[in-house]
Parts: sequence; structure tokens; C-alpha cells
Amino acid sequence: MNMRRAIIAVATAAIAAGLLLTAGCSPGSPPSGGTAPSADGIGPITFAVGSDDAGFFTTLIKPWNKAHPDQQVSLVLLPEAENGQLAQLTANLQAGSSTYDVIAMDVIWTAEFASAGWIIPLEPSLFPLGGFLRPAVDTAMYNGHLWAVPYYSNAEVLYYRKDILAKAKKQPPQTWAQLENLAKTVAPKYGMDGYAGQFAPYEGLTVNFADALQSAGGSILSPAGTTVTVDSPQAQSGLDFLVEGLRDGWIPKSSLTYEEESSWADFESGKLLFLNNWPFIYSQASLPGPDNKVYGKVGVVPLPGLDGPGSSSLGGANLAVSAFSRHQATAIAFIRYLTSLPEERQLLVDSGFPPVWTSLYADPAMVKLFPYLPVVKQAILTAQPRPSIIDYDQASLAISSAVYQALTLKKTPQQALTELTAQLTQIIRDG
Repeated sequence: MNMRRAIIAVATAAIAAGLLLTAGCSPGSPPSGGTAPSADGIGPITFAVGSDDAGFFTTLIKPWNKAHPDQQVSLVLLPEAENGQLAQLTANLQAGSSTYDVIAMDVIWTAEFASAGWIIPLEPSLFPLGGFLRPAVDTAMYNGHLWAVPYYSNAEVLYYRKDILAKAKKQPPQTWAQLENLAKTVAPKYGMDGYAGQFAPYEGLTVNFADALQSAGGSILSPAGTTVTVDSPQAQSGLDFLVEGLRDGWIPKSSLTYEEESSWADFESGKLLFLNNWPFIYSQASLPGPDNKVYGKVGVVPLPGLDGPGSSSLGGANLAVSAFSRHQATAIAFIRYLTSLPEERQLLVDSGFPPVWTSLYADPAMVKLFPYLPVVKQAILTAQPRPSIIDYDQASLAISSAVYQALTLKKTPQQALTELTAQLTQIIRDG
């Protein structure tokens, strides 16, 4: 499908007047590859989200539905796993289905969805982008246009047992060498494993590998996404850090099966001294309960790196409007509502997801509830985006597979990086 070039601008007054103003298209004309919207673009809409997020989204849309009886929002639940979400969305959007109106997208999907013509470009002046974290805004851009609106941002951080380090009279690590030393010397004294991330062969491993190579000064692709740069001394250093940790035992073999929740479960049960994971884990760590052995004992710092604080992969979610939506005016108005400052504050309270509004990171009430916010802001501002290429999902599969081969000692790090370079070069060429 041809990428839809027109910029859709819907002002509040226009929505109230019942008009959908589309540059280059008359009201009611079909979007490129899509079905025709209604004459005014206003009416009930669906909101496609992962099933694991259904609880707090149900709460967030209630005020909207109460205030807009003729523009009700219904949740359409996607699979919990992101690869399942992508597969379901892709299948429907390729068919030109109007099942979805507003789509909660992983930040890495912007290029694929925009280039395929599945989502519409948006008028930047409709949204308070100047108040948002700049890295979050960048994830919503493609070819110089805004294709989505940042909803929440994300960057991985290092969780640690502050009670254990206090007993050992140690500070949390800032470098890999410090992390390794503490994992080898302190953790065993307390019957714990040293350090873990998400090392099962899926997107989480791609992210953890990207964290490691970035924290050594490396990259997967060039900034333009046209050249593969993963076969470098820096990338070798990052992969060696993980491989040697598993070989030496201060990274447990069980981490080769870890995803986000399973790694948290072992940290929560007291098995791990350090854990690389996303900020939402802090909300779970702050809930007392019989299974939470670390309640009140968890600290958060930026990821360590080769010679100092490291760099996380940039995560988060953006909100986009389907090119096949029949009620695009309502969809845009709903996104404006969800990304307003009051709703972003409520999202943080309900979910613990890092907001995109910069001001919330200095809000005393929010920092009191979520003491990790300054650390997370620092992590987001120093994070790096994953490769912004059309075939990102295919690239991620290649990365996680190659890295897993190295972690399980089936290939040397150099072999894995050499083969990965060839695979990514082919993916870029075919894309």
C-alpha cells in the first residue's frame, strides 16, 4: 500500500462542529488503502490494547464514556505478548479491517505501520509535544511526520536488594566490573544468585543485548538504519559480558528462561541480588503480600556499563489512529484526552508506567509515590531507540536467536555476531 501522505488535522472546534478535515481529501473520501470514514468522522470507537493492560485502561476510559455517550470507547483486547499483538494487528490491517480505531503500539512499530499505510499522519499542533520527553516524541516520528502520540515511555533500570548491600557495606554498582564483583562475592553469602535479565529467546533478549552493547559504546545499526554495525569490538564486549557471566555462574542458568514476569518472580522471592527490568516492576515490589519477600528492600539505579553508567533500550507505547477507522475525529479527540496531563498522571498512579510529560518527573506528589522517577527519567534521556526499520520484528528474531546461541555456548560471540551481521544486512536489503 502507498503511504498516506495527507496530514490529518482535527481541531477541537472542528470535532464539535462534526467535521473531519483531511488535507488533500474531501470528507467521506476513503483513506489510502482503507474504508471510507463517516461523513463527520465522529462516533463510537474501539481501542486496541494488550490484554494485560485491560484493567487500568478500563478505569481510564470510564470518564470519557460518561462525558461522550455518542462516542463510546470499547476495548479490543490483543494477546499479552507483543509478538502476538503485532501478528493480530498485522493480519487485520493488511486486510483493511476497520476493527480498530485507536491502536496502542510498541514504539518500535512506527516505521512499519506508517510505511504500510495502516495509520494516519497527525497534525503535531494538536498535541502538547513540547511538554513531552523528547526521546518519546522521536519514537512517534517517521520520514519527518508525526504518526502517533507518545503515551508512556520506558527504559530498563537495575533493581537491587538495598538491605543486602547495606549489610555488606557496599554501594550499588555503576560499572560491569563492580556488578560482577558484588554478584560473585556478596550474593553467595546470602544464598542468592547474582544478576539476571530477560535471556529467553524473544524480544526481551534483543533488548537486553542492546542494553549491553550500547553500554559498551556499540550499536546494532547506523543512525540511519542503513548499515549493520553490530560486528564491532564494542558489541563483542557487551556480548562477552553476558556470556562470561553465565559461564562463570554469577548469572544463573535459569535466566535463560526468564521473561519480564518470571525474572521478577525470582527477584521477588529473594533469589536474586540484582535484576535488569522495566520500571513497572517497582509498583509490584511496593505491594506487600505473602509472596513479596523484598517489600521495602528494593533500590533502583541506572544500568551499569563498561566504564560507568550504561544505556538502556528505549521502550514505551504510542497511540495511533487506524487508516481504516470510520470515526477518525473521535479517535484523535480520544488520544488528546488520554495524553492530557491529568490522564497521564492517573496512568502513572494506576499502572506505574513512566509518563511522557516531563513535569510529572518533578511533581512532589508523584515522586513521593514513585521514588524511582528521577532514576527512570535519567534512564529514558540516555536510552537509545531500537533499530527503526520496517522489518523490525524479523530483525529482532534474528538478534535474539543469534544472541541465544552465544549465551548457550553453541556459538562463540564472534561467530554469533558475524552471522547476525549477514542476516541483518539481508533483512535491510529485502525491506
